[in-house]
Amino acid sequence: MTDTWAKTYYSLREAATLLPGRPHISTLHRWRTRGIKGIRLITKKIGAHRVVEATELERFIEAVTCTADGQPTPTRTSRQRERAIEAAERELAREGVGQ
Repeated sequence: MTDTWAKTYYSLREAATLLPGRPHISTLHRWRTRGIKGIRLITKKIGAHRVVEATELERFIEAVTCTADGQPTPTRTSRQRERAIEAAERELAREGVGQ
């Protein structure tokens, strides 16, 4: 289980002031709902307020940058993750580990 209280959360208004160029809060809402080239900003809702975890903000920036630079994004879909796990398990089985 993760230590939720050790994470840093920002309101979308706070996050907007931290970003270069200080985008308008509506921009962050647009990133959350529509995204940029299929990449969405992951937020959480606490009561009536939307917040973004600092690591999610960094992940979003990294993924958008990679896409803009024509590089593969560092994040994987759940299916890609499952395939990587299956491949690792097959490799371990071939080596006789975990039997």
